[in-house]
Amino acid sequence: MSPHRSKRPWQGQVEDLPGDNRPEYDPQCYLCPTNKRADGDINPDYKESFVFVNDFSALLKDTSQQEFNEDELFVAETERGICKVIAFTPRHDLTLPEMDQAAIKSVIDLWQKEFVELSKVDWIKYIQIFENKGAIMGCSNPHPHGQIWSQNHLPVEIQKECVQQQQYFNKYQRTILSDYVKAELRKEERIIDENDSFVSLVPFWAAWPYETMIVSKRSIQNIAGFDEKEKTDFAAILKLLTTRYDNLFKTSFPYSAGMHQAPVNDGDHPEWHWHMHFYPPLLRSATVKKFMVGYEMLANPQRDITPEVAAEQLRNCSTVHYKAK
Repeated sequence: MSPHRSKRPWQGQVEDLPGDNRPEYDPQCYLCPTNKRADGDINPDYKESFVFVNDFSALLKDTSQQEFNEDELFVAETERGICKVIAFTPRHDLTLPEMDQAAIKSVIDLWQKEFVELSKVDWIKYIQIFENKGAIMGCSNPHPHGQIWSQNHLPVEIQKECVQQQQYFNKYQRTILSDYVKAELRKEERIIDENDSFVSLVPFWAAWPYETMIVSKRSIQNIAGFDEKEKTDFAAILKLLTTRYDNLFKTSFPYSAGMHQAPVNDGDHPEWHWHMHFYPPLLRSATVKKFMVGYEMLANPQRDITPEVAAEQLRNCSTVHYKAK
């Protein structure tokens, strides 16, 4: 952590902000209701949220299973999966923080429904729900949407979290995140928002300047375990956090966000505790981006703003969404 670096003059890359004068409906958008998608299918005239199998899926369910191993140096194995796209709203011109809480709750209902249905496919071992927001995060369509990738092996980051959570649970018979959340609530330094079921916070170990997490207070293994009260509270804190993000630099704040939850079709995982990561790239304004380069790529993450300062700045942001000019 090197907070003194935030005073250095910035002469690096400054990206122009993309225009955001989107209409409520775009006849050229493949996610808007009643429009034709790339594969020729027609979207229904949906009124809340809508999900479909990605027309350009990274993983395919009919991939034949093959393994390759040459001299234990060149090792490969095919990966099967089902990739889906979820349009959050029929409105082309909205983002999650601009949607009302009831509409966000409908998205959460659909996330839960899709998780349950995909987990019934016996060869699927992990289900990743995520959103890339903003052109600088590689989002190919501005219509508010996310993705759900399910696959037959555990991704690398999930393998890491499996190890750490299992070790802690074996030692204390409690999830590491339940103890972590209680400790953060006592300190209050990095907490952003809290309700009956969730907290949002800047993690003690955060690598990105405004990296955050939403963590359930109850030790829930996956989104299928959320009851109606928890889904309502999740919608509330999700709207609060994303609104604070937008208000921080008065821009539609880009990020990559996703849930981490227990593997499926692999027995019980009492050590797992549901949480959602947010990795936003902005450093000090709407146009100055944080780059992971040099030392950070080759050695260790380094940040120019402490998690305590980041949390304070986000806490001080209004919960009433700014109006873009």
